[in-house]
Amino acid sequence: MNTAAPGLPADQPEEVSGSPSQAELLDLEAALAARPEFQPHKAPELDPTVKPILTVENLKMYFPVKSSGLIRRTIGQVQAVDGVSFEVPTGGSLGLVGESGCGKSTMGRLITRLYKPTSGRIEFDGTDLAPLSTRELKPYRSDVQMIFQDPYSSLNPRHTVGTIVGAPLVIHDVVPKKQVLTRVQELLEVVGLNPEHYNRYPNEFSGGQRQRIGIARALALQPKLMVADEPVSALDVSIQAQVVNLLQDLQREFGIAFLFIAHDLSIVRHFCPEVAVMYLGKIVEIGDRDSIYGHSYHPYTQALLSAVPDVKQAAIGGRRERIMLEGDVPSPINPPSGCHFRTRCPIAREICAKHEPPLLQVGKRHKVACHFPGELGKHPVEPLTSRLLGVDDDGNPDPGGSPDASLVTKPGYDDTWFDLDTKTFGRA
Repeated sequence: MNTAAPGLPADQPEEVSGSPSQAELLDLEAALAARPEFQPHKAPELDPTVKPILTVENLKMYFPVKSSGLIRRTIGQVQAVDGVSFEVPTGGSLGLVGESGCGKSTMGRLITRLYKPTSGRIEFDGTDLAPLSTRELKPYRSDVQMIFQDPYSSLNPRHTVGTIVGAPLVIHDVVPKKQVLTRVQELLEVVGLNPEHYNRYPNEFSGGQRQRIGIARALALQPKLMVADEPVSALDVSIQAQVVNLLQDLQREFGIAFLFIAHDLSIVRHFCPEVAVMYLGKIVEIGDRDSIYGHSYHPYTQALLSAVPDVKQAAIGGRRERIMLEGDVPSPINPPSGCHFRTRCPIAREICAKHEPPLLQVGKRHKVACHFPGELGKHPVEPLTSRLLGVDDDGNPDPGGSPDASLVTKPGYDDTWFDLDTKTFGRA
């Protein structure tokens, strides 16, 4: 008796021997793709009217470099985060992307106050968390939680899942001790795990299941903001889609805001309606999804996007030209003068070495830090920021010019911005 292959029509028999035909493979692929668990959720849209729950302003984190010997002196500083400003809307999400070592994970640890910043503000729900002591931070720990990158090292192998997920409930005395187990089982069920597995150890779970345990632990205190540091980078592609869908479900159901840190630009594009690009401790471009992915103006952002595989382009033929950056990322101990990206930038000029480009707003929800901002292949010949900085095109002081006072980098967006065509500030 012949039985139909999974996902194939009932009247189509399964071949007993030999390889399946091309038509059968296509039918099977279509049937699998139609399953709900393989369907990605719709990408969220940006709501500009929502007030920010997190405002970061001119945040800096410098790690001291000590000399060797008995008397250890500070001989330098690692400028991991250097003057970063942005906002995360209530119930929304901001994606933070960039190469390894650019300061993304340090930023996440600053937001959760695992690190005390060197300077700057971390305003969460109206309170500046930067200067608070460990005791003063305790009431805010329940509102700001973190999902760590490695699902293997972030869970204590000596503790059961019930102890790991229930620890925040016990520490913050959220529920009576008799109800901790019930609450833990509820959380495991919310993240798609078997509630009866609370007495198992982390080594008994797969990588995707461990990441779900980490999400359940972060969700235990019903936070208002989650910092997701590479939450899917250590997982298989099929598991990545399930975890991202889970995070979107939790965001919709509980109204959680996300700072989503990742390398994968495709996942960030799907999860975050707003994206910030970091390079060597600084934000070089920030804007809404359409601006960053469709009309990026910074050479570094354009190089990152050129490395993303384009399935649609491959289907119709042809290939997006890959932009190969020369050289290595400079050391954050001694970053280049002026623009940090100039040593690898294909369009760098003399002004780039003398002056750091301001993070200039060039659209309704689009900022870029570049002296020559423009779409790929359309960068201007002359620097657009020289007059704003009060210098000539080579970066030398201009006797008749003066710096524009509006160039101070602030979180969020203004109602006016610099028009790249007219080279003047205007309003929509």
